[in-house]
Amino acid sequence: MFEDDDTRGYEVVVNDEEQYSIWPADRELPPGWTVAGKQGTKVDCLAHIDVVWTDMRPLSLRNRVA
Repeated sequence: MFEDDDTRGYEVVVNDEEQYSIWPADRELPPGWTVAGKQGTKVDCLAHIDVVWTDMRPLSLRNRVA
């Protein structure tokens, strides 16, 4: 869909399970996702996710295991 489109701006988004993704900044967010505070190029947003998303398990699983 927008794999190779590096000319548009992106936002880092997060869902209720604390799973991260990127979304084109000029498009309405899908239900269940909120802006996580980082906006920029695709590369910048993906680099940010690499730093902040250190545990890939959904929040509900992390809570159940804890």
